[in-house]
Amino acid sequence: MSAATPPAVFVPHSDAFRMRRFWNWFPMGLAYALLYMGRYNLTVAKNALGEQLSKDDFGEIFGVGTFVYGLSFIINGPLTDRIGGRKAMLVALLGAGLVNLALGLHIERALSSDPASLYTGVLVLYGLNMYFQSFAAVAIVKVNAAWFHIRERGGFSGIFGTMISSGIFLAFTGNEWILARAGESEAGIARTWWAFLGPAALLLVMFAVELFLLRDQPSQAGQADFDTGEGRVSDDAEQVSGLRLIGRILTHPILLTVALIEFCTGVLRQAVMNWFPIYAKEVWALPGDHPLRKGDWSAVGGGTGLLIAFGIGIALFLASRKLSGRARGGLIAIGALACLAPFAFGGGWGGLLFVAGVIGGNVAGWCSDLFFHSRRGPTVALFYGMCVLGAIGLYFTLSPTPENVGVLAALMFMMSVAVIGSHGLLSGTATMDFGGRKAAGT
Repeated sequence: MSAATPPAVFVPHSDAFRMRRFWNWFPMGLAYALLYMGRYNLTVAKNALGEQLSKDDFGEIFGVGTFVYGLSFIINGPLTDRIGGRKAMLVALLGAGLVNLALGLHIERALSSDPASLYTGVLVLYGLNMYFQSFAAVAIVKVNAAWFHIRERGGFSGIFGTMISSGIFLAFTGNEWILARAGESEAGIARTWWAFLGPAALLLVMFAVELFLLRDQPSQAGQADFDTGEGRVSDDAEQVSGLRLIGRILTHPILLTVALIEFCTGVLRQAVMNWFPIYAKEVWALPGDHPLRKGDWSAVGGGTGLLIAFGIGIALFLASRKLSGRARGGLIAIGALACLAPFAFGGGWGGLLFVAGVIGGNVAGWCSDLFFHSRRGPTVALFYGMCVLGAIGLYFTLSPTPENVGVLAALMFMMSVAVIGSHGLLSGTATMDFGGRKAAGT
C-alpha cells in the first residue's frame, strides 16, 4: 500500500466555485433527507397498522432491510467508484421512489382485500428499497470527496448533517402529518399507504432535479478541480482492480476500526430511532400529542410560535455579523437554538431527533476541526462516552412510571445527539478522508 500523500495547502475558493458547489451539495442533501423519509416511514406505518403488522413482523422486515442495506455496500461501494456518485445518487432516487410507490400500492391492496399478503410483500419490497437506499450513502461520500478540502469537511459535516437530520423529522413527524391528513378510507381503514406514496412522489421529483444539477467533479460543472489533501488508500494515478481495492480496504486497520465503530453506532442508532416510538406507544402508553410521540405544535404557539422563533434566530444571526470571534459564534449558536426550540417541544419524536441531529452533527464536525486538527477519533470517543452514561441512566428509567418520563426524554435526547453526531462524522467525513476521490465509495 502506498503511503498517504501529505495534505495539500488549503487555498480559499472563489465565490463562483462556492456558489456552484452549493447547488451541488444542497439539493443532494435535500435528496438524502427525502430518502430518509422513504426509509423510516416503515416505523410510522407500523404504529398506524397496530397488530396488523406485529412487532415480530416489523423486527423481521426491518432486520432484513438493514442486512440488505449493509451487505449492499460491498457491491455498491466499488460500483459507485466506477460509475460515479452522480449516477449512484440517481439510481438511489429513482429506485427508492419506485419501490416506495410499489409499497404504497401493495399495502393499499393488502388492507383492502388480502391482509394475508401484507407481511410477505412488505418484506420483499422493503429489502429492495434498502438496496437502492445504500447507493445514496456512498454517492454522497463519493461526490463530496471531490468538492471539499479535508480542512473543510468537519464543519461541512455539521451543515450537511443538519439537512440529513431534517430527513429524520420528515420521516417521523412529516409522515405522521401525511397519515393524519389522509384519514381513513370509506371502509374505515387508515390510509397507511400514504406514508409510502408521499415520499415516493417527492423522491421522483428530486430525481428530476438532480438529473440537471448534480455533478461528480468541479471540472464537470465549469470549475477547476483541486487537490483535496486527503490520505488515500492508493494513489489516484495507480490503476487498481475492484477486488484488490476491496482487499486493501479490508486489511486497513484504521478503516476496519471505523467499520466496527459504525457497526456499534448503527445498533444504538436504529434502536433509539425505530424502537422507541413503538415502546412509547405500547409500553408507556403515552398520548399521541406527547412530545415523545407525535407532538403538538399548539404547545409552542403553532405557526405564530414558529415565526417568532425563526424571527429571533434570524435577528441574532444578522446581529452577529457586526461581531467577531467567540462573541459572534455564541450569538449564532443562540440564534440556531431559538430556531430549533419549537421542533424540540412541539415536533414530536421526529422533532426531537431533528434537534439532536443538528446539535450532534455540528458539534462533532466543528470540534474535530477546531480542537483536534481534523482528527475524527477523539470527538467520536467523547460522544461514545455520552452514550455509555446514557445507557447507564436508561437502566434505571425504563420502567413505565410518570416520574421517569422527563428523565427518559433527556437521556434519549443526549444519546441521540451522541449517536447521530458520531455517525455523521464517521460515515461521511472520515470515509472521505481515507478513501480519497478514487476509493471514496468503497
